[in-house]
Amino acid sequence: MRIFATAVALSLLAATAAQAQPKVLRYAPAADLTLLDPMVVTALVTAEYGMMVYDTLFAFDATMNMKPQMVQNHTVSPDGLSYSFKLRPGLKFHNGQPVTSADVIPSVSRFMKRDPLARRMAAALASFEPDGADGFKMTFKQPFPFVEMALGWSGFGMAAIYPKADTEADAMKPITSSIGSGPFKFIPSEWKVGATAAWEKNADYVPRPEAPDGLSGGKIPKLDRVELKYMPDASTRGNALKVGEIDLISLVPVDLTRIFKGDPNIVVERIAQIGGEGAIRMNQLQPPFNNLKARQALAHTIDQAEFMAAAYGDPEWWEQKGCYSWFVCGSPLGTEAGSEPYRKPDLAKATQLLKESGYDGKPLVILTVTDVPSQYGMAQVMAGNLRKIGANVDLQAVDFGQLFARRENRKTPAEGGWNLIVLGYSAMQLASPLNNPIIDSSCERAHFGWPCDETIEKLKSAYQNENDPLKRKAIVEDLSKAAWNSLPSILTGMYYNALARRSTVTGVVRAPHLVFWNVEKK
Repeated sequence: MRIFATAVALSLLAATAAQAQPKVLRYAPAADLTLLDPMVVTALVTAEYGMMVYDTLFAFDATMNMKPQMVQNHTVSPDGLSYSFKLRPGLKFHNGQPVTSADVIPSVSRFMKRDPLARRMAAALASFEPDGADGFKMTFKQPFPFVEMALGWSGFGMAAIYPKADTEADAMKPITSSIGSGPFKFIPSEWKVGATAAWEKNADYVPRPEAPDGLSGGKIPKLDRVELKYMPDASTRGNALKVGEIDLISLVPVDLTRIFKGDPNIVVERIAQIGGEGAIRMNQLQPPFNNLKARQALAHTIDQAEFMAAAYGDPEWWEQKGCYSWFVCGSPLGTEAGSEPYRKPDLAKATQLLKESGYDGKPLVILTVTDVPSQYGMAQVMAGNLRKIGANVDLQAVDFGQLFARRENRKTPAEGGWNLIVLGYSAMQLASPLNNPIIDSSCERAHFGWPCDETIEKLKSAYQNENDPLKRKAIVEDLSKAAWNSLPSILTGMYYNALARRSTVTGVVRAPHLVFWNVEKK
């Protein structure tokens, strides 16, 4: 009897120890976490960080519709000029302080200084004021039918809600603190650029009652801890996943998707339900791409299948028919109007147009990244195509942190600037014409590359001011044609990002990018 009792006691102790074992997920991102402010920094790894640490008033679901998030409920007046919002009860910052309208209003005001859609909302506002500690009101001079989208944006910058003290910093510079109200807390003492970062479960987080849906719904932190392990070499990341050193890789490179296919311990799957878009940005302040003919020349070299195969490998990870929509194919705004001249490459025409542009033979600096293989693959294809039409090419590969810093340099390549950068954009970033970065043509205020086109900007304003959905759709058609005429960017194809995880990891939510709520580890 005594032996039996001892055995039972030992088994109970073992069970208790197993339950007490913290659930830790280790993941390797495609690029290093070098800056923390998701409102300012558009890098994907910062968006992943931001979704753990911060929350937004509204959020995109998996089909790109906007749903309430920190907002409990809101009402809109019949004339569309007055909005009243109430916050969910139980919202707390990681320092224990409640989230109130005194935090929301300066956070949104900071976002309205940065984001194109939010700037348009600011221009339409008559007043923006608290309605008690748990609410706020917005009154408009004219109807602005994109209020919820602006308050929930998390594509090109995130409409994060910060403590009031953090919003007092310069809106154009990243904040350095990390106090949000999201489902995980960042641990500053464990952040080492180029190596590691860590988050712990926010035990005070009160999730919404709905099931998780994209970036919306119930954000239930089921992990005790998330650890980032930065490994710049893709094969190193792959080997670490195979041996169980890490549990998950985001943005899996081409070679690894093939290697992982035969491994029963690894699952490879799409992250998002709707694909993203590759796009080339040209420095349009400097020759030769300040000349439309040079942009047309580059556009006539593009074979989307060639770019996508180099970047994403097997056709299951990219759209084989090609995609010529500035707003992502398959989305409600997925028109390809105006793209007809550029659907097949024409190197002879490209060669002639480059000559006519006045190109003087100086090296064209293509800035790319070593730590995101898909972008590096596209840059190599672009470099080869430009050489075919007589261009002198200087392909400069740096890490993503350096690219982020250098892409803001508007000077000539000789002065540290650049001519061309190719990147990937999520469907979420392209969802609205009003702050779609690849058509942004607002001159000095535009997304890097700084294209300037009055027609595009006027059509965006017409879209903003039109309340009739059918008329708005017609404006999108005209906007698509205008963008193909001006070429603020050049599309390289539609892709689906791959995620690789150990089979012991479950519950990954299909979202525009990787999120960690609802994720479990056996």
